[in-house]
Amino acid sequence: MNDDTLRQQRHAARMARKKAHIDARIAEADLDTGVLLVLTGNGKGKSSSAFGMVARAIGHGMKVGVVQFIKSRTDTGEEALFGQHCEWHVMGDGFTWDTQNREGDTRKAEEAWAIASRMLADASYELVVLDELTYCLSYGYLDKARVLADLESRPEMQHVVVTGRGAIAELCEIADTVSEIENSKHAFNAGIRAQKGLEW
Repeated sequence: MNDDTLRQQRHAARMARKKAHIDARIAEADLDTGVLLVLTGNGKGKSSSAFGMVARAIGHGMKVGVVQFIKSRTDTGEEALFGQHCEWHVMGDGFTWDTQNREGDTRKAEEAWAIASRMLADASYELVVLDELTYCLSYGYLDKARVLADLESRPEMQHVVVTGRGAIAELCEIADTVSEIENSKHAFNAGIRAQKGLEW
């Protein structure tokens, strides 16, 4: 038996063991329920990942709602596309270092949460994205207990994605999935400004 044949046999045996393990794990996961995902960390891609899930959900004919906290841009590619297919709200006045107005930021966060809590109470919304919500919790713009209670009491089959840096521990504790996204390298650090189609 030559080396190529042995290599192929070893590879096939390894993949067969892996398949058996993965198939067993898939068989064990037999629950269907709404999932709370938190996408946090300092890396690029948290909102982009959430909007990828918006695309998937819309592709499956699901009803989707998006509330953008903090952000104020209404010229983004994601809103131009997805705003035609789901309910989309841009509710901020801009990033906190731009506004420098705690009272105004708190008021805008509360207005945004009124829309978000309506969606979270409505079982017809199958996916709700709360973009940049984490800042409103870590800065104390919203009542943490109320937000967590609304998230935990949402309809059983409703999925929610929360994005933003610095997710508070209490939010991560109630989440089903938490992804911490970090940069290994970022173009901005090389002086490259935000590019259309990539960042907005």
